[in-house]
Amino acid sequence: MILDPFSFEGFDAGMGLALFLDFDGTLVDMAATPGGVWPEPGLVELLQKLAQNLDGALAIVTGRPLSDIDRLLAPTLLRGAGVHGAEVRDEAGGPVREAAPPLREDFVDAVRRLEEIAPGVLVERKNAAIAVHYRLAETMGPEVERRLRALLSEAGEALDLRPGRMLVEAVPHTVSKGEALRAFMRKPPFAGRLPIMIGDDSGDVVAFEAAEAMGGRGLRVAGEFFSSGDAHFSGTAAVRQWLEQLSGRISAPQQGDDG
Repeated sequence: MILDPFSFEGFDAGMGLALFLDFDGTLVDMAATPGGVWPEPGLVELLQKLAQNLDGALAIVTGRPLSDIDRLLAPTLLRGAGVHGAEVRDEAGGPVREAAPPLREDFVDAVRRLEEIAPGVLVERKNAAIAVHYRLAETMGPEVERRLRALLSEAGEALDLRPGRMLVEAVPHTVSKGEALRAFMRKPPFAGRLPIMIGDDSGDVVAFEAAEAMGGRGLRVAGEFFSSGDAHFSGTAAVRQWLEQLSGRISAPQQGDDG
């Protein structure tokens, strides 16, 4: 499914858009492990062009650390929020600031031992958060969640347990993709624009709600969380096609003005 980029109810072309993009399952296909993801050819150039056409009002809002995004989208360093907002880059090309403290090492060590419960269970440290993946051990999901919940209770960490696509994640309760979006929208170049959030997972729902509360839209990508009947896009290829269309529609008036 491909939407008309300017079909949003109440959209004012003079207002402009602010674009917020999840990464895995939205811009790139899911992989068996976090390290197995790789962007399609042309994605970096497309995002660079979109950011330019939107006067910089584009941010990656992801559960991944921003260091991962920078590696995958090199050489560009986009504005973004990583680890659900625990890391933030306010300016393209600028430094990353920490919005939440790192986890205690004893808690991290305890979570790492969950890899021993079954082959294929993988623990990913994210500084202020930690994720336990079970994509390679699908039947272990309930047991992984039960054990991680118990570790959180024992440790007394101020963390929320947030299930995702074949993973369970412990994230600081003070951060979320929704709060990250709201923070961006309070500052230039996002302020005064119409926020559009595109995502594919449960963690994106709060960002959809934040965008919609500001008159914008939350656009869902079909996959393991959203069914095709509930989604605006059939998959990552449809998202990239929509972004290409959006970029063309935004840049066309500018080109006409120059002529």
